[in-house]
Amino acid sequence: MEIVILNEQKDDIEMKIDNLTVAEILRAYLSETSGVDFVAWRRDHISKPALLKIKSSGKTVKKAMNEAIVAIIKDSEKVMAELKK
Repeated sequence: MEIVILNEQKDDIEMKIDNLTVAEILRAYLSETSGVDFVAWRRDHISKPALLKIKSSGKTVKKAMNEAIVAIIKDSEKVMAELKK
């Protein structure tokens, strides 16, 4: 998986992600994260990577992404624990 940061500011980031599943999971969790005003991805063509854009207020984009990733890991661990039963 490759992630390329195209534009990064304190409250705004734009990145290319070559994995649509990761882009969609991040979008879904970031949209539930407080302080995130806008998150969306788009792909110009099936052969090109997704472009993920995130805007936040009240916290940095990096902090919002960290919170979303922590939530993804926790939910994944819960699913794995349920599958092991």
